[in-house]
Order: sequence, then structure tokens, then C-alpha cells
Amino acid sequence: MRDVRGFYSNLKADILIDLKTIKNKILQKENFYFIAIILVTFFLDRFTKNLILNDLSESSYYVNDFLNFDLIWNTGIGFGLFSSSSNIFYGLISFLIGLIILFIFYLIFISKFYDKIFYSIITGGALGNFYDRIIYNAVPDFIDIHYKNIHWFTFNFADIFITVGIILMLLKGLFIKDV
Repeated sequence: MRDVRGFYSNLKADILIDLKTIKNKILQKENFYFIAIILVTFFLDRFTKNLILNDLSESSYYVNDFLNFDLIWNTGIGFGLFSSSSNIFYGLISFLIGLIILFIFYLIFISKFYDKIFYSIITGGALGNFYDRIIYNAVPDFIDIHYKNIHWFTFNFADIFITVGIILMLLKGLFIKDV
């Protein structure tokens, strides 16, 4: 029994040390830039969604032959995958998304400079959509790109930030080593 108590007290001490290390990494001056990127992308996404939610009086707004603003509510993940009317499934998916966002936050603070930028862009977008999942129980998507009757998936600015961050990471991985 003493060994179990000792194990748990050592584990607790290790966790506290790790939490202090994480706190110290977060509070480093250089990390404030990445937090700023997260906040800017998050608030740009919120701003565009608020414009659409407050000002789109019709269900669809024609912009030009290739672009409409068409508000739809997405209960799934990217591109409407895993949409479900089940509250349990929605809660499980939301919980998993929250865990992934926390993991990406961790990656921001242990990565190299450019990776931190890319993870920050992704995180800002992910937080924008996660906020909507919590507040509205769905994500408002409204950018409808199309050619005649061929439509791409409807998306929002958070999706753009997530996609751009992932593409930049892929391009860096393909063409630039150890930066």
C-alpha cells in the first residue's frame, strides 16, 4: 500500500512540475506573438460570422456568378462530415475537437518558430468553430463557391484559416527542412 501512495505522490509531483514548465513556456515573450495570431484569426472569424448572422436577411445572397453567401448550420466537422441529430454523438465529437485543440496548443509551445505560426493559424480557426459548436450547437457556414450548378462545400473563415495553416505546414514539410 505504501508503494501505491508513493507512486501517486510522485506522479502528482511530476504533473505539478510539468504544469509549471508549461506555464513558463506559455508566458515567454515570444509566445505572445502566437497568442496574438490565435486571437486575430478567432476574432476575424467571429466578425464575419456576426456580419452574416445579423445582416443576412435572406437565406442566400448573390455576390457574383461564382460566389454566394448562403447560411447553413453544420452540426458535423469539416465539410459537414459526421453530421448527426444525436446529442450524444454531437457531444462526443465536440469533446474530441476540444481535446485536439488543447493538443495543438501544446504543439504551439514546443514547436519551432514557423510551425508555431502555422499551429496558431489553425488554432484560431478551430477555436472559432468550437465556439460556435458550444454557443449555437452548430457552426454557421456561409461561403458558397460554385460554377453554374456545381457547388463546393459551404464553409466559413475559420475553415479557411484551418486549411491555410495545414497547407502551409505541408508546403514547409515538402520544401523547407529544419526551419
